[in-house]
Amino acid sequence: MRAAVIERHGAAPALVDRPSPAGLDGHALVTTTAAPITPLDILCATGTSYFGAPALPYVPGVQGVGVVAAASSLPGGTRVWFPTTAGMQPGDGSMAEQVSVPESELVALPGQVEDTMVAALGLSAVAAWMALTWKGGLQPGEQVLVLGGGSVVGQVAIQAAQLCGARRVVAASRSTGAQDRAASCGADAVVPLRDDDEVDELAAKLAAACDGDVDVVIDPLCGVPASAALLLLASGARFVNLGSSAGQNATFASAIVRSRSAKILGYTNNEIDTEQRGDALSTLLQHAAAGRLTVSHEIVPLDQLPHAWQRQAQGLAERRIVVDLT
Repeated sequence: MRAAVIERHGAAPALVDRPSPAGLDGHALVTTTAAPITPLDILCATGTSYFGAPALPYVPGVQGVGVVAAASSLPGGTRVWFPTTAGMQPGDGSMAEQVSVPESELVALPGQVEDTMVAALGLSAVAAWMALTWKGGLQPGEQVLVLGGGSVVGQVAIQAAQLCGARRVVAASRSTGAQDRAASCGADAVVPLRDDDEVDELAAKLAAACDGDVDVVIDPLCGVPASAALLLLASGARFVNLGSSAGQNATFASAIVRSRSAKILGYTNNEIDTEQRGDALSTLLQHAAAGRLTVSHEIVPLDQLPHAWQRQAQGLAERRIVVDLT
């Protein structure tokens, strides 16, 4: 079979021929049809993530979509989504024509959503949904601010907030393309972010776009955008951080957090169990099948994976890249 293999930390994967994975008890053999290139894949492959440097060589890909070739719990031909621990623990990931996956991790898929769309949504969509509903506790009629609204997390958070009955959803995004994606997802207002933003100035722009104080903030950015958003919290607000692409640190005013009994919360997909993850993904795919949820993405064939990987690693990919392995 063909597979993408990381042979050196920090380098793009090479396409090689490998034997198909051996059968293991409790594992399914899945023929992969689609796999996204995610920021976590890139980070793990550098060898600098908090998981430590992965043993080489290995097949990257922390999630994928495919068809069951052999399993004890599902019939052959069942379409599934699956996670892997590639780059975080020893073992191979989804960017190969076949992969061995614990059967307990498989999520059977509805027929109405294309494999590449499922891959584009995946764990980023789960993070957005769970950060908003489970961790952030969004209630109908509340106002939501989504930082990084053009990312997959941001796009899903905007749409999910509307599906959950938010009265107003404001997004903030850096590039023109990201702003357009946030707007196309239905954000009521989109605030541009700049590299030279000052906290107070950005807070004023965000406040002007919002209808009063903000009840829930979804923050995959941290840095200056988070510091500005923290100034806008309503009484009982929930600020949920799930990333740091704009900076490792943010500041908050103690008086605002205390006087408004606001909650500053962290979220990671590592804190939810297999059942929660599967339920969240199934719910998201039901919305996608009904035309209520989508994300902008780019599809590339396996032969173009090394070049696409480099574009993602260099920050040149505007949209989520999904590798088509069919």
